[in-house]
Amino acid sequence: MLNIKVKNYNELTLDELHDIFQLRSEVFVVEQDCVYQDIDGKDRKALHIMGFKDNNLIAYTRAFQPNDYFEMASIGRVVVSASERDHKYGYDIMKASIKAIEDRFRVKIIKVSAQTYLKRFYNNLGFKEVGEGYLEDGIPHIGMIRN
Repeated sequence: MLNIKVKNYNELTLDELHDIFQLRSEVFVVEQDCVYQDIDGKDRKALHIMGFKDNNLIAYTRAFQPNDYFEMASIGRVVVSASERDHKYGYDIMKASIKAIEDRFRVKIIKVSAQTYLKRFYNNLGFKEVGEGYLEDGIPHIGMIRN
């Protein structure tokens, strides 16, 4: 089971911020071979949901209030360390993220911009596809909403 921490940007320690950027870069830039600007200025507005195992950050998302990124609340940068994916921690970090949005922002409707190959994962968490697929940083995505 993951040890979950939920923090606003100004509550993050320097080590936590470093570990967040390292994990995101490890997966989104190196593993997925995608050159893009991960540090995009949006982290300051985000709620950061971190999943630790043995004091190591292995899972992470960032969440936004309605109108901070999309019109509705949203979750992005969903990531689990490659060596830990067999344990289904993606579900744990997403459930913690959904709960954080409901508790902190007092809303139920959540949007994600999902990599298309992960549709079933998000469907299992109550998200449904909306609109047409699109490319984001060269990777097929689809918008999905949870009511």
